[in-house]
Amino acid sequence: MNITTIAYWVSTALVSLLYLASVSFYLSDIAGTEAAIVGFGFPAYIVWVLIVVKPLGVLAILLRKPVWLAELAYAGMFFHLLLAASAHINAGDGGYPPALIGLALLLVSFFTQNAARAVPSAVVAEIRGA
Repeated sequence: MNITTIAYWVSTALVSLLYLASVSFYLSDIAGTEAAIVGFGFPAYIVWVLIVVKPLGVLAILLRKPVWLAELAYAGMFFHLLLAASAHINAGDGGYPPALIGLALLLVSFFTQNAARAVPSAVVAEIRGA
């Protein structure tokens, strides 16, 4: 197993853990999570959307069947983490580091996936110019 494969699996596992832990946090304090989301200017119902979509995104990047769905999940996670970091920075609450760390891990996972998985991502190959 080479360093790229290890980087893929470690970063993918940590992003997955971050997403699943956030869902468990949301479920442990739904009222508090809804209040926090509303404080950022988003509607409260978005919490329920995130509770459903986050585990599905984790499944999509881990299973990669079909690969285009995994690529869509990567895109959704990218924009979610970018917007989460932005919301925390704009709120001034200091809650942005997990989102930025998650974003960095997600990028490592995305760009190393072709070295670790049997079916390559055409998007990664195109970005790298292969």
